[in-house]
Amino acid sequence: MSHGVELTPPRGPAPPDNAVIAALTAALDKLNRGLMMLSMIALVLTALVLTYSVVSRYFFQAPTDWQDEASVFMLVGVTFFTTAFVQYHRGHIGIEAIAGLLPRRVNAVRLFVVDLASTLFCAFFTWKSWLLFHEAWVDGQTTSSTFAPPLWIPYSMMAAGMTLLTLQLLLQTLARLTNKPEHAA
Repeated sequence: MSHGVELTPPRGPAPPDNAVIAALTAALDKLNRGLMMLSMIALVLTALVLTYSVVSRYFFQAPTDWQDEASVFMLVGVTFFTTAFVQYHRGHIGIEAIAGLLPRRVNAVRLFVVDLASTLFCAFFTWKSWLLFHEAWVDGQTTSSTFAPPLWIPYSMMAAGMTLLTLQLLLQTLARLTNKPEHAA
């Protein structure tokens, strides 16, 4: 447990035993690291856009009509593009209240069931996200503001991010199935 600023990047889990799953995991990790860098830049840009909007409105009485959508769209991208990276590091919040109480084999089954259920849920969410993107693209949907950017932009980021998260979960589930069992020391 850390109570301060981490100066070193987090190490990922050990590579899967299966060579194909290990190669796919490594490729997805490279993509996720690139998206993490883009997301960090987008977060800084979001802060700059919102700061500009406040300064422009307060000091120059010149309101902007684009900053809300630009900020929200970037935050949608940041949120969804980083989920697979966080999942790779098992960084999502999990409740481990019973993990220490269960026998090793039962806990392994519990973890597999959680990974499988998460994969299935995220696959469903991914499918619905792509349908939402398609609908916004085909119908030419836009936001209701005067700026009116197309809604396919945030929907595409949501769908792509959920696709990556689903792939990450699938690879972790397959790794759990194919890895050699750990022996108690």
